[in-house]
Amino acid sequence: MEEKLKKTYYIVLGILILLFFTKDIDVENEFYKNIKLITKPDELLVLVNKNNQLLNSYVPNNLENISLKFANKDKYLRKEAKEAFEKLASDASNLGYRIVAVSAYRDYNYQNQLFNYYVSEKGLDYALECSAKPGHSEHQTGLAVDVEGENKDYDNFEDTKEFKWMKNNSHKYGFILRYPKGKEHITGFKYEPWHYRYVGIDVATTIYNNNITLEEYLNN
Repeated sequence: MEEKLKKTYYIVLGILILLFFTKDIDVENEFYKNIKLITKPDELLVLVNKNNQLLNSYVPNNLENISLKFANKDKYLRKEAKEAFEKLASDASNLGYRIVAVSAYRDYNYQNQLFNYYVSEKGLDYALECSAKPGHSEHQTGLAVDVEGENKDYDNFEDTKEFKWMKNNSHKYGFILRYPKGKEHITGFKYEPWHYRYVGIDVATTIYNNNITLEEYLNN
């Protein structure tokens, strides 16, 4: 009888431990299921991810060209985000940092081509981890920007002094590191040290101070 009680105790304890460590983890298979169509895409805090989709026809109505001082070619962001990014990049430049936009607004068709390219070159599993399906990319909102630093290689942006500065200062300009390390089970995307999203200074500061994602902020 005593052995049975011990066995039951350890089983229950094991279940409780498992529940504790997995309580915040979304089941991976839930991504791209129960998809909701976004009805207010122009909202500053619009949530675009693997379960929230933009119409293929959606184009922000106030896109503006980022100054070529801070972009590697013609790149567009919504007016508020563009002005904030130029301020960020200008202040950084004055401090000796090089922060340049290498990707900003992307329309539905561009994202479709990009996703299909990853599928054809590296397979579906890789594409799902590293790229968004068309309609599920923040870049279509005109509020997201990918950046590079002194090494002119956004894939290795984490290795630059600019990354350290961005990590600790981007929120002061209204930007958040959108896909942080250790939050992949929440965002659905791998860690991307180069990808920043404009949400406004107040929200960005709250997200930074609490080390949370946009999903977690909106669910609070």
